[in-house]
Amino acid sequence: MKKFVACLIIAGLIITGFFVFKNEDKEKQLKKVKVAEVTHSIFYAPQYAAHALGYFKDEGLDVDLVLTSGADKVTSAVLSGDVQIGFCGSESTIYLYNQGQKDYLVSFAGLTKKDGSFLVSRENIKNFKINDLKGKHIIGGRAGGMPAMTLEYALNKNGIKSNETNIDTSIDFAATTGAFISGTGDFVTAFEPTATKLEKEGNGYIVASVGKLINAVPYTTYNAKKSYIENNKDVIKGFKNAIQKGLDYVKNNSSKEIAQTIKDYFPDNKVEDLTEMIQNYKDIDSWYDTTYISEEDFNNIQEIVKNAGKLDKKAPYSKLVYTKYSKK
Repeated sequence: MKKFVACLIIAGLIITGFFVFKNEDKEKQLKKVKVAEVTHSIFYAPQYAAHALGYFKDEGLDVDLVLTSGADKVTSAVLSGDVQIGFCGSESTIYLYNQGQKDYLVSFAGLTKKDGSFLVSRENIKNFKINDLKGKHIIGGRAGGMPAMTLEYALNKNGIKSNETNIDTSIDFAATTGAFISGTGDFVTAFEPTATKLEKEGNGYIVASVGKLINAVPYTTYNAKKSYIENNKDVIKGFKNAIQKGLDYVKNNSSKEIAQTIKDYFPDNKVEDLTEMIQNYKDIDSWYDTTYISEEDFNNIQEIVKNAGKLDKKAPYSKLVYTKYSKK
């Protein structure tokens, strides 16, 4: 009997060791990919869900998310080779292409289709209306960045001329909320969880969603150098598949379930608060159903850039958007 038990123990150890070594071997086979994300926000819940649930690993990828504040810095990181994939507004690909960059950046997957920022007011304005912004000082992020350009476009489309407000683009995106807290501006645009944090700490009041004021655009997309996409189609395909699973997950699960899944990515926030923020993004239909970026949406973002005076000529959709492996 003792021999039988000993044999069972030995067999168990051998089987356990086999699976441990097998898993270690699988980990070694994963292809490492660095992704520079423009900011760390609940707005990107599908990405964090894909990461947390192992969807990237299922596709043979070991993805490292690196915070790189500002689309200009994300672009620099991709061009220099410090990261393989950039995650930011697709306007950055347009700028590079129009500047004559030979190995320009190409967007290959969309994640968000609305502006994810919220207008935070210094004063508690009851029954806020868009006209309440006339004559006000709004901290909007750097010139040429998506938050500032989308805000200006949204206001223009809703009857407020650019000269009727002061959209401050002199402050770097990463420093906007700090400037607001220190007393600059009447309003600031902020993504979650920053917007809710400002409100809960008594530094402002969320009065509106910028995303509700505009049509669908490829607001935040994944991009890579043209040469990288051409030479690493297996990575691009796997990455797209993982993001698609993340998009499916947030579409088919409750805000609370999503909050539980991504809570470790936002350790300073309670699950209850994360649930509320995710629901806010669900309510404005923030995320694409698939990674596919349509020509219509791409043209919409060029209209936003043109409206801001940052577009000399339109860039070709066929060259700047890689649609292979995406389902429409």
